[in-house]
Amino acid sequence: MDNSYRETDYEPVMRRSPRRARATDESDSAEWPRRVNVGADDEVMREEEVEQPSDLKPAPVEKSEGKVLRRGHLFGYVGLLLFTVVLFLRPYQYSEALINIQFPLFIAIATLIIFIPAQLGLEGTLTARPREVNLLLLMLLMSVLSVPLAYDPNVAFQSFKDFGKFAIIFIVLVNVVRTERRLRQMLYLALAIAYILSIIALNDYRLGDLTVEGYRVKGSIAHGMLEDPNDLAAYLVTILPIAVALGLSARGAVRKIIYGVCAVLCACTIIITFSRGGFLGLMAVMLTLVWKLGRRHRLAAAASAAFALLLIIFLAPGNYWLRLASIFIPSLDTLGSATARSNLLKQSIIVALRHPLFGIGMGNFPIVSVNEHVTHNAYTQVAAETGLIALAAYVMFIITPLRRLGRIERELFNEVKRERRFYYLAIGLQASLVGYMVSSFFISVAYYPIIYYLVGYAICLRRIYESARAENKFQV
Repeated sequence: MDNSYRETDYEPVMRRSPRRARATDESDSAEWPRRVNVGADDEVMREEEVEQPSDLKPAPVEKSEGKVLRRGHLFGYVGLLLFTVVLFLRPYQYSEALINIQFPLFIAIATLIIFIPAQLGLEGTLTARPREVNLLLLMLLMSVLSVPLAYDPNVAFQSFKDFGKFAIIFIVLVNVVRTERRLRQMLYLALAIAYILSIIALNDYRLGDLTVEGYRVKGSIAHGMLEDPNDLAAYLVTILPIAVALGLSARGAVRKIIYGVCAVLCACTIIITFSRGGFLGLMAVMLTLVWKLGRRHRLAAAASAAFALLLIIFLAPGNYWLRLASIFIPSLDTLGSATARSNLLKQSIIVALRHPLFGIGMGNFPIVSVNEHVTHNAYTQVAAETGLIALAAYVMFIITPLRRLGRIERELFNEVKRERRFYYLAIGLQASLVGYMVSSFFISVAYYPIIYYLVGYAICLRRIYESARAENKFQV
């Protein structure tokens, strides 16, 4: 009997396992001649003589509804890696001759030029179209429409240009990260960036180089995007659970230690930024991990969370808790930033309600705010600057991968030993998204690349998982 079954249109050859093949062959030869029920109520109407087993057609192999991903996009993937390094570490800014050159934008455009013909040749479409991609395209549309109606169209256009390169790389990421190996390499790069930023920030704190408000460190190597301590904390909040997930799925003590050290460095750096939003995001991450991982290891998860909380309590700087208490008692904030941000939140909501369709233009909120401050809230930032439709798309853009990662987690709950890499990474990315949702309520990072990389990782994990199921690499 032929034990293979071939699909067309780039579907792979899928073979039955030897165990399944033996079971099928035994069932085929169990009874000759075969008795066939034709009538209802299990009444045998007739018997058919089957003369030779070779006359039977092989039963089709069950396969997932997911599409098998074809290999390709090597140069597009290299461009993605290069863009990520240049974007987050900005090595060109150490040279005065190169500091004014927009290298991330040029790399994004070059990567797109390479990506388009390769994508058309590989899949015949410009991009895969999961719901998240459609939501991003809607956000882009609302951003474009807000430019001519903005208070300052020039500012809106510059903001759109910056946002546009992140959107380009998001689409490239979704399409070129087609294998588990590439996804892991992207995550390793994210952890390496977090490791570098954390080491430098901790060293600045050790040396007393506290340039923000006299007691806070900044992302000194980032030179812009993650230079603000709140932005740095938000980024590290999203990386910490990925390090935990990779550590849980890793085999070997050395790898587990490396991932554990990265997670600890992220947590320590979040603390010395004195970011209130970062702390709340860290707590949200810890609760999510305890809740998700506690389904299988309740005692270990609870003990780990308690140990981490005790470390934070005993190792945090003396005035750290005073800073956190100002969340609930604004008068404890000597600089008055808590009260100012509360007023900015109210003002941004009013602006959003007064301009519900297209907002006042990307990057234009400082024009109407007191002392030219930003909203300090990613959600009202989108609503005030690009409208309520864009806000709805932005929220759905974050929630959609959360739901689909949860489905992967549930499907693999009983398959953890065999498919631990997918299971733990699905949990880690969920915790990252939850941490971002909480942290971004206190900072204006809606047009930063943090969330677009996170959602991109989630989509890639889902596509790779579904492709593996379609190839029958594992059954759930």
